[in-house]
Amino acid sequence: MPVKPVELAPGILVGGEALPVIAGPCVVESEERTLETAHVLAAMAERLGLPLVFKSSFDKANRGSIQSFRGPGLEEGLRVLRLVKEETGLPVLTDVHEPDQCGPAAEVCDVLQIPAFLCRQTDLVVAAARTGRPVNVKKGQFMAPDDMRRVVDKARSTGNDRVTVTERGCSFGYHDLVVDMRSFAMLHDDGVAVIYDVTHSLQLPGAAGEESGGLRRFAEPLARAAVAAGADGLFLEVHPDPDRALSDRAVQLDPERAEALLRSLVALRRTLVAEEVGA
Repeated sequence: MPVKPVELAPGILVGGEALPVIAGPCVVESEERTLETAHVLAAMAERLGLPLVFKSSFDKANRGSIQSFRGPGLEEGLRVLRLVKEETGLPVLTDVHEPDQCGPAAEVCDVLQIPAFLCRQTDLVVAAARTGRPVNVKKGQFMAPDDMRRVVDKARSTGNDRVTVTERGCSFGYHDLVVDMRSFAMLHDDGVAVIYDVTHSLQLPGAAGEESGGLRRFAEPLARAAVAAGADGLFLEVHPDPDRALSDRAVQLDPERAEALLRSLVALRRTLVAEEVGA
């Protein structure tokens, strides 16, 4: 089934020739840090000629420990994300965890995201789609690629067909994830545009005791493999000082490394599109 491009924001298509990127810090740590990162990413997108959506969460409800930092909450988090839009002009994406959060989040954010562990929550998926905003559903670590078709159908049942799926790896035993590169073709067979989550697929869930660990060193080979396998877009968490981040410190990328990686992926994408056109 042909993949119909999904417009995440004006001029940003997932499933077209370009390689759109969703990027930003895992969670809103503070107004200052979030705006700092947003300005860095806006400049990066300009240099690379990349369509970019800024991402950060007002709450990380699925934490490994009660002691883990979750974020500032709905009201304060959305206030900061509104400032990001006003100061940088970037469209923004955030996670929603409960149906009641969808309406307020949609008033500020261009894209609503369903976290991986909540991807089967029908009421949440439907509520997000009913806002009319594009919905990006993280594929659960426990979900086969073809199972996601029914999740997408839930969202589309509202009349909103702007739905994408993000591949972030499958649970492999304890404390590990593996990315099945066949996933992109399988989801394409169902007509679904697919984004690859560079950083979350590097996680070792729960492996660091109070928090998830991760293997940041595999970001480059996995991201290149995913683009070569047909990923329609990229998702990656970027933080000015990853090792001191308040969430996902083991897998976030610093801006310099993220830019070098994205530059190589844009070149790879262009080569693949040129080969398809010439075939």
